[in-house]
Amino acid sequence: MAHFSWLDYSVFGIYLILSVGIGLLSARKKLSSLGDYFLAGHGIGSFLVGVSLLAALFSGISYLAVPAEVYKNGLAWFYTVLIYFVATPITIRWFLPWFYQSRYFTAYEFLEERFSLSIRLLSSGLFILRVSLWLAAATYAPALALEKVTGIPLWITILGTGTLTTLYTALGGMRAVIWTDALQLLVLVLGQLLIVFVALSKIPDGFGGVWDAAITDGRLNIPLSFSLSDHINLGSLLIATVFLHLVQLATDQVSVQRYLSAKSLKESQKSLWIKLWLLLPVNVLFYATGLILYAFYKVNGDPLAAGLIEKEDQILPFFVVTQLPFGIPGLLIAAIYAASMSTISAGLSSLSSATVIDFRQRLTRSPLPPAEQQLTRAKWITVGYGVLVMALAFAVSHMKGNLVESVNTIIGLIGGPLLGLFVLGMFTKRADTRSALIGGLFGFLALLSLYLYQAGLFTATKPETKIAFLWYSFFGCVLTVVIGLLIPPKKFPLRSVLAEG
Repeated sequence: MAHFSWLDYSVFGIYLILSVGIGLLSARKKLSSLGDYFLAGHGIGSFLVGVSLLAALFSGISYLAVPAEVYKNGLAWFYTVLIYFVATPITIRWFLPWFYQSRYFTAYEFLEERFSLSIRLLSSGLFILRVSLWLAAATYAPALALEKVTGIPLWITILGTGTLTTLYTALGGMRAVIWTDALQLLVLVLGQLLIVFVALSKIPDGFGGVWDAAITDGRLNIPLSFSLSDHINLGSLLIATVFLHLVQLATDQVSVQRYLSAKSLKESQKSLWIKLWLLLPVNVLFYATGLILYAFYKVNGDPLAAGLIEKEDQILPFFVVTQLPFGIPGLLIAAIYAASMSTISAGLSSLSSATVIDFRQRLTRSPLPPAEQQLTRAKWITVGYGVLVMALAFAVSHMKGNLVESVNTIIGLIGGPLLGLFVLGMFTKRADTRSALIGGLFGFLALLSLYLYQAGLFTATKPETKIAFLWYSFFGCVLTVVIGLLIPPKKFPLRSVLAEG
């Protein structure tokens, strides 16, 4: 495989310096409180919040995994994007207003008002576990790309990603995160357009050749079944995907923290609409890239079958480094690297806010220290999470399956029960602390047992029929809600913010 030229390395280095520099420049604004550090002083406009929401979830993982998913399995996964047009209005209408009643710092403060401190701590703890694993995957993604196309060892890129991102996130807080997000998303889109243009120019008949290959080989099809074992089908698209998206939109501190950084509830709701309408064209571009790469390598030979790459997740960087003009690969690999940095910075900020607000401040009996000391502690906690994510990234490198499957498995296993707790709190009056706690723990342990069973931990051989990972969020939420409603409350009526509101 071809490796970087000196020009590629130069472009790569300059871009990374520019990216980190913007983050550090944003950090120059004086921070006087945790509200400034975690929520940018509630002063961010709707457009920037919307762009940041998209950038945080559309990361280097997306850059690598989305084209790889289409290359291997066809365009079926793209249809899940359309379900955002269902999940987003639900979030705007029924979830988002709850987070603005008291100007929370975290999503899980609501759960203490509705239930108890124990539910808040459980939910925040599940979030911290899930996002730590998710960020590990986001750190691993650019390391994978760089190792295969530049020869730089995996451990160097993991440490580089984590260290640089932790630096500007710890210093600048949410304001630095949001401004770097805007830069990363712009470069991602422009870089992807360049890849599409070059690939199309090398395919006989251009887009017509891509379309013919897609139709001939059934790459646009989605199975019209409701089987739980399919990678994706019509049933999982219409049902399971709604729950998967709601986990990220309605219960995730990474998203909620951005909602709360907006100037008002109205601005926050507007930002979600902006994100929704930006999401469609950006995803069309990235999914089309996978289809185009499939058509290109159908003509020029599959590098996966030829042993030139080890996983389909490496297909995009392989194309970049072997087919793009001199110097351009450095910029595009840097874009993958920097996009992951924006995602990691968002996650580190949310992990720090959950830890400081939900655990440290809430469980401390002594008076809070001065604001300056609180800020210093928050920054060091951010640094601590940066170190943890780098350590976990080495473990993620041993996960089997492609990045789409690995990341969404993590989201479903932990996020499904968490969504169930929010549904119990916001839409029912019967559930109390005991029933919600039992429901949440049951949902999580049941899913974890299922995952371990399907992995072959409890049997000599793995079961032949498995429930697809896309259903985890659905079953986790439903089990939590059903068990929570079946457990009789200790007393009734309950103290409920629903009644108070």
